[in-house]
Amino acid sequence: SRTLHSLDPLPMHGRDLGVNPDDLMEPPEPEQESKQEILENKDVVVQHVNIQGLGRTKEDLLGYEISEVFHAKNLIDVMKKSHIARQRLLRLGVFKEVEVLIDTSEGSDALPNGLDVTFEVTEVKRLTGSYNTMVGNNEGSMVLGLKLPNMFGRAEKLTFQFSYGTKETSYGLSFFKPQPGHFERNLTLNMYKVTGQFPWSSLKETDRGVSAELNFPLGMTNHTLKWEGVWRELGCLARSASFAVREESGHSLKSALSHTLSIDSRNSAIFPSRGALFRLNQELAGYTGGDASFLKEDFELQLNKRLFWDSVLSASLWGGMLCPIGGQPSCIADRFYLGGPTSVRGFGMYSIGPQSEGDYLGGEAYWAGGLHLYTPLPFRPGKGGFGDLFRTHFFLNAGNLCNLNYGEGPRAHLQKLAECIRWSYGAGIVLRLGNIARLELNYCVPMGVQSGDRCPGV
Repeated sequence: SRTLHSLDPLPMHGRDLGVNPDDLMEPPEPEQESKQEILENKDVVVQHVNIQGLGRTKEDLLGYEISEVFHAKNLIDVMKKSHIARQRLLRLGVFKEVEVLIDTSEGSDALPNGLDVTFEVTEVKRLTGSYNTMVGNNEGSMVLGLKLPNMFGRAEKLTFQFSYGTKETSYGLSFFKPQPGHFERNLTLNMYKVTGQFPWSSLKETDRGVSAELNFPLGMTNHTLKWEGVWRELGCLARSASFAVREESGHSLKSALSHTLSIDSRNSAIFPSRGALFRLNQELAGYTGGDASFLKEDFELQLNKRLFWDSVLSASLWGGMLCPIGGQPSCIADRFYLGGPTSVRGFGMYSIGPQSEGDYLGGEAYWAGGLHLYTPLPFRPGKGGFGDLFRTHFFLNAGNLCNLNYGEGPRAHLQKLAECIRWSYGAGIVLRLGNIARLELNYCVPMGVQSGDRCPGV
């Protein structure tokens, strides 16, 4: 019998077959064309699909992921569908390795054109752990993580993370459960204690809470429904904190329902060269309990277009509005903040908008936009290697943050958002750090600076 191995990424490289399917996408030579014609035109039947190496994983979970293999009509189709099934098995997070073996059928019921497909799997360990250290925000932390993957045999996952810092201690416990056959539909339950320090507001916040989150796709869109109940403790970070921040100090309970809709066609979240992103988020607090009552809406839009000479033009727009309910004033922890390298470059981190005695209090409405041009480094040093991680960056940012009088009409709101616009322009270098983050070094020229705004320049 003849054995075929599927490799990744797709197209799979058929070692034993002597044909590289990558080559099948090119205009074939006559000899290659005849081989491809034989493979594509010869009808086959997948008689058996076997999975070897299962331990605690339930077979019914895997049936959804490999069922398409039975519908393959020819050898090339078998290889492609087997590769897709392999990718689906790996994304479950329950297998460390998945190998695919395609062989001719044997036995009394074997057909002349019958094939057997075998998935050889290696399950992940029952318990995995991690240890690392983090330094940031003038604090050092030791982070311990424990993970129990595939808890009950159907891709469930329990994760615990504990952070012990020089100033604060945080923890989080998370349970993840996907729907069999539809991994994108999943439920996540969280319990956590998180402490954050916000020096721009002289504020310290400790959150102790629980949440339930449901994720599901619907057509081209992805949706997240979430309920969160959190006990918030606000305090002053410094003795010099303003009276406005001291007034906000104390304990509060927030119970909120939120919904997020997103459409993302970008080819990369870090350095996209094409595609678009649209995200719309709504949060309603107070109707399920707690003493925080508000309606909060915000959106994000990003468009990316590849231009000549491997350059990319990117345009972004953000906006949001918070409307207190029941006559209560909004909490400093719920408001929007603007300024810094993630919004309006050239201004200090979250140092735009209402303030009191040097402490920034946030606002109930904001907008921000950006126009960016990314180009390769001059003369393309390191082309095809390390140099491709760098981009030259030219940008123009603008935005505004304020509080609105909701007794006035929409025209008055727009007029207030159009007053005292902060904007900046500049250039710099961007470095992509894998698919996790990016590092920017920019020289910024802030414009429209108002009294109290912080502008570091570089």
